[in-house]
Amino acid sequence: MFNFSFDKRTLYIIIGVLILFTIIQYASNPQNLVNLLMTAPGVLIAITFHEFAHAFAADKLGDDTARREGRLSLNPIDHLDPIGTLMLLVAGFGWGKPVHVDPRNYTRKMSMEKGEAIVSIAGPLMNFILAFIFSLIFCAIYKFANVTFLMSTAGEATLTIISGVISINIGLGVFNLIPLPPLDGSKVLIPFLPQKAKYWFINNESIFYIIFVLIWISGLAGTIITPGISLVSNGIIRLAELIFGI
Repeated sequence: MFNFSFDKRTLYIIIGVLILFTIIQYASNPQNLVNLLMTAPGVLIAITFHEFAHAFAADKLGDDTARREGRLSLNPIDHLDPIGTLMLLVAGFGWGKPVHVDPRNYTRKMSMEKGEAIVSIAGPLMNFILAFIFSLIFCAIYKFANVTFLMSTAGEATLTIISGVISINIGLGVFNLIPLPPLDGSKVLIPFLPQKAKYWFINNESIFYIIFVLIWISGLAGTIITPGISLVSNGIIRLAELIFGI
């Protein structure tokens, strides 16, 4: 995922320290730790389907690289990146193990850039679809389940887990649409850039990697994606509510 000139281990050490501090904060409050564990299903679902969508789209465009590497799968183990998964658990945004593709194998009916954009947008789009599906499930339970169940521990846990699935999928989808390498948004943006801007963007990709790490470590990433998360969340949840007349 990261192609920096400096040692990747340095980056992972920094990320690991940040995650450790976050986990300690959660562990100091048992209820927060329980809430953290209840987001685990959302993390597994979000990452697995996100990476599968990339692999599926590439495969449909004619590139069997992901299929040969066993990534055309819904087995979470095939897609989880340890650091990215922890980040989704503790911060609400992160990443999975990158799906390798070879744009040269894509169908000649479109340019490689457009093919890459389609494969890249497939991941976030899948997350938004999942968020909508689970919003429908949440609304269905809320409307049709009896009050006793809704007020019970099992009912509250069920709705909390479903809410986690919704929020994690939206967070992962919006985060990956930031137009900075190595995120999906950078590949989606390129086909729409003027030719000169496109060449400049590609030739200076390493600069954008550094910018990405800086805004991520500084916490600006959360600030940047919060408006997008709110917008997508409100739209998806409102649509689900309208369908069920809530």
